Amino acid sequence: MVPTVTLNNGVTMPQLGLGTAGPGDDETRRRVREALSMGYRLIDTAARYGNEVGVGQGIADAGIAREEVFVGTKLRGSDQGYDSTRKALEASLDRLGLDYVDLYLIHWPLPRVDRYVESWRAMADMLAEGKIRAIGVSNFLPDHLDRLAAESAVVPAVNQIELHPWLPQRDQRADDERRGIVTQSWSPLARGGDLPAEPVFTTIGDRYGKTPGQVILRWHVQLGLVPIPKSGNAERLRQNLEVFDFELTDADLAEIDAMEGAQRGSGLDPRTHEEF
Repeated sequence: MVPTVTLNNGVTMPQLGLGTAGPGDDETRRRVREALSMGYRLIDTAARYGNEVGVGQGIADAGIAREEVFVGTKLRGSDQGYDSTRKALEASLDRLGLDYVDLYLIHWPLPRVDRYVESWRAMADMLAEGKIRAIGVSNFLPDHLDRLAAESAVVPAVNQIELHPWLPQRDQRADDERRGIVTQSWSPLARGGDLPAEPVFTTIGDRYGKTPGQVILRWHVQLGLVPIPKSGNAERLRQNLEVFDFELTDADLAEIDAMEGAQRGSGLDPRTHEEF
């Protein structure tokens, strides 16, 4: 059983889930169905991924009661703006085959476009209407969050950011915590790199009979983060869930902390990156 975290509006969210960026509808459908059968209850997707249909089909295939599955999706950059955000959510719900989503995020701030405040107002209205259970942001920095705070009384429930031991995002995590925002980790195992091959994770894993990947995910969990690893491999899917039966020591955490900056992350800068 995956434990939950309580968001700032009282909604509970599983502390580990399945990320779905990358594959198309057919593969996503298989992964979601398989993950749910293993005990996953948090599924993360985005309009930009182009696989919301597959996510919805996988959920339907699994035959699990809707209220038991926490589904999050994201507003793509080309749909930012008040009216277009409302239309975008309806389109996502249609593709997912759902009446509501549990979490709706602004995918990137796109400061040059300067429409994320309008989008946030629309999301706050839809939250009040019951089409969303919680709203949040993705890849937002403190100045973006300051702007939302100045324009709206609704505090984001979640900030989903790139986060792993090479890029632990200490300052952003502290800023999120100060505001009462849960930090969700995308790329928790550092996609495109070989983070699990770092010897420190093998050494620590050997102490507990765990894989390097399980050690990294446990690090996220102990920091109070919500990792959403991706995998299409059944054994890896199972392993990713099995991180709640051991605990890293302070010495283990210190060893992992020393990994910071060993390699860079994706290089996607929220100040300049644009996603449409």
